[in-house]
Amino acid sequence: MAKIVLCENRLKREFAGAAKAVAALVYKICTAANWREAEQAGAFHGAGVDLTDGYIHLSAPGQVVETAERHFAGQRDLMLVAVDSAALGAALKWEAARDGALFPHLYGPLSLDAVVWTKPLPLDRDGRHVFPEPVS
Repeated sequence: MAKIVLCENRLKREFAGAAKAVAALVYKICTAANWREAEQAGAFHGAGVDLTDGYIHLSAPGQVVETAERHFAGQRDLMLVAVDSAALGAALKWEAARDGALFPHLYGPLSLDAVVWTKPLPLDRDGRHVFPEPVS
């Protein structure tokens, strides 16, 4: 039994390490008002759902469009925040979420020093968010 647990733990670490290596940038979608507050405070402490869950929800590049569709459909005045995942250190955990996919979760505030860029996330005529080229 101990051997099985050790193997399972090793696989989790290796899989999480592979996920980290693949996603140099991770993304946060938040309201422009939330982001202005973060800029004034010097760090982003989370939106309502983040505060409720105890961590800041982030998305990898291949996840962020679906995150917008599922959780922010039709919402205006949003910001897309690109974050250097390596700058987050041990506070960044890759954990199973929807359908077992690993998502980046930040356990602690998001320092503005880790932010690579921020861009508005406008809606197109059909009400879908328009992502910058490197993301979509």
